[in-house]
Amino acid sequence: MTTTSPYPCAGDDGAADDDHRRRPRRRGEELNEAIYQATIDELAEVGWTDLTMDRIATRAKASKGSLYRRWPSRTELVIDAMRSRQPSYPTPESGDLRTDLLTLLHTIAEHLEGPRGEAMRGLHAEVTRSPELMRTLRTELTDATQPPMMEVLRRGVVRQEVRPGALTPLVAKVGPSLIRQQFLAFGAPIDRQYIEDVVDQVVLPLVIAH
Repeated sequence: MTTTSPYPCAGDDGAADDDHRRRPRRRGEELNEAIYQATIDELAEVGWTDLTMDRIATRAKASKGSLYRRWPSRTELVIDAMRSRQPSYPTPESGDLRTDLLTLLHTIAEHLEGPRGEAMRGLHAEVTRSPELMRTLRTELTDATQPPMMEVLRRGVVRQEVRPGALTPLVAKVGPSLIRQQFLAFGAPIDRQYIEDVVDQVVLPLVIAH
């Protein structure tokens, strides 16, 4: 008796409706990168609710089998895709606290306005309805904004611009969290005056050494 595979009869990157033998075969990091990008693009376009492995496979020109062999579910795939796009924020060092805060928060805003930020917006509505998904994302994805914010504040303490008691992870989250919330609520672009207001009306009064 002949059995039928649930996946397309193709190589690692063969899409169901495409003869993979006509295209160069992708493996390893090249294939993973195509799948990650397709995942980010799909999240930005349709959000979590309508995100499917089928759509991602079609967009990446890969077989569903190649996805399921790597990731048992879309949650694991989304986490890896988001992690692959984790930004790296350089720590500004102008010698002035306000200038460094503005520079860093502007950089954070620019990253949010890119594909990864749009993917975050696609996840946001579902996260508010799914505590389990929220816990998973918080556990698996680190906040890349905290180390540079802590370093900006630390240098401010050294220059006696920042009170030592403000050098805590909780305080470091305040500015980036307000920028992130503004983006999730209203999308891109993030108003530059809003970023200045966050620095002048919230962060500086919270950390400044009197």
